[in-house]
Amino acid sequence: MAIQSPQRPGRVRVLIIDDSALVRQVLTDILSEDPMIEVVGTAADPLIARDKIKQLNPDVLTLDVEMPRMDGLTFLQNLMRLRPMPVVMVSSLTEAGAQVTLDALALGAVDFVTKPKLDIQRGLTAYAADLREKLKQAARARVKPLQPSTAPAAAGTLQYRTTDRLIAIGASTGGTEAIRAILEQMPADAPAIVITQHIPPAFSKPFAERLNKHSRMTVLHAEDDMPILAGHAYVAPGGLHLRVQRSGARWRCRLGEDEPIRRHRPSVDALFDSVASAAGANASAALLTGMGDDGARGLLALRKAGAATIVQDEASSVVWGMPGAAYTLGAAQQVLPLDQIAHALLASTTQGPG
Repeated sequence: MAIQSPQRPGRVRVLIIDDSALVRQVLTDILSEDPMIEVVGTAADPLIARDKIKQLNPDVLTLDVEMPRMDGLTFLQNLMRLRPMPVVMVSSLTEAGAQVTLDALALGAVDFVTKPKLDIQRGLTAYAADLREKLKQAARARVKPLQPSTAPAAAGTLQYRTTDRLIAIGASTGGTEAIRAILEQMPADAPAIVITQHIPPAFSKPFAERLNKHSRMTVLHAEDDMPILAGHAYVAPGGLHLRVQRSGARWRCRLGEDEPIRRHRPSVDALFDSVASAAGANASAALLTGMGDDGARGLLALRKAGAATIVQDEASSVVWGMPGAAYTLGAAQQVLPLDQIAHALLASTTQGPG
């Protein structure tokens, strides 16, 4: 019979999986500072974790990638196939770590936090508040069983006016896969797309490169003053705001290291506000899954400027924070499941201003 540990009502029950005794202890200490989190156990490798999941029935896992006996990605793949549950990856802050983390998100991990190679205790402690919030949000996330990969769906036979339209997309938690799903459906000659995903600096370029492999469009890691062209998508670099600036009859990318907006840099609000000013009714925008409310006010500004505005619906969102906040503000003309958003964005580009 499964053994249940004592539980206080409403507390998020966390199982920590990491081969480092130091990391397990540091994570236990910083998570236990939050009265709404209970660390129900730790495991030094996935095989121990497998048994403890059955015994302790946690709400959410933290999972390292490099571990003995079974690597974290193999464990995650098995978990999402057999017993889907929320997982937050604890990843190395390196480009190699970024690639593995993006693999984990593709397999169904809800979110990730980064840990430095050196002075792990101080590094993790610096992210303590962020980690605690991510775990509480992850515990409420919608996690679906891992599905076999399929070929991208065709985008249809709409006729596109690619010289005077612009699409803007913003996302956070769960957004790396949501954005990929949208770009997979875009034709090669789609209107230009500008994208802000909350992501650390070391992760944004590998993210753009991964999107490029999954899209008929050319996906680029945005650079300052880069021209915005049809058939191209531009991903905001981690640590920099991406804005759109009109230059004659064209648009260009502008990157800024100014203050974070609602704690984020890049910020979706920064992107959406700039698109509202630079493109107005010639824009279409979608706010996807994510924690918090970044992008909600920017989407409202876009709607007031005449742009077509969409939010991802609650059922298909990993976390309905950002799209829910925009819906509450009245910023959304349409609330759609993820698999309908690409078509709606494309349709809006053929129908004139929103």
